[in-house]
Amino acid sequence: MRQWIPVSTSPKGRLALAAVKAFGARPFDAVTVGELSAAANVTTGALYHHFGSKLGLYAFVRDDVERRLLDRMEGAVAAAGDDRAAAVKGALVVGLDFAVREGFTHILGDPPAGAGGDRLAEMLTASLSTAPPLLGRVLAAAWRAALAAVAEGAEPEQARAALLALA
Repeated sequence: MRQWIPVSTSPKGRLALAAVKAFGARPFDAVTVGELSAAANVTTGALYHHFGSKLGLYAFVRDDVERRLLDRMEGAVAAAGDDRAAAVKGALVVGLDFAVREGFTHILGDPPAGAGGDRLAEMLTASLSTAPPLLGRVLAAAWRAALAAVAEGAEPEQARAALLALA
């Protein structure tokens, strides 16, 4: 499994760490450029220099956090063997537990922005090779809804139970 390692204590690394914490805990619109810069002990100019915009910084950390999520979920699918339905349910729960434990409820609870595709839906579709083509998208949406519910105050166990109840 990949562990994210920031770029030492460079301004870019400090911005990335501040962004992971802020965007994981709160919605994108609730986080300001000023607070990200202050948390990283850099100027706002440094944020724009390294990432172009708040959205650029968000995309950078979202990509990293999502890759770490998918590594864990793919591992759960591989470990489950030939029962594809059980493998996907296991992956959904492993992903939920990871996102909650690491404080990534907001950053992963939102669908990916832009036209880059939905890697979570693609991974779930690939894991269910004989399933209808839209099932991966439906499962990804259900997983994000469970995570968003936790971000809004629901108990993680309730979200886990809902994911496990998917038929």
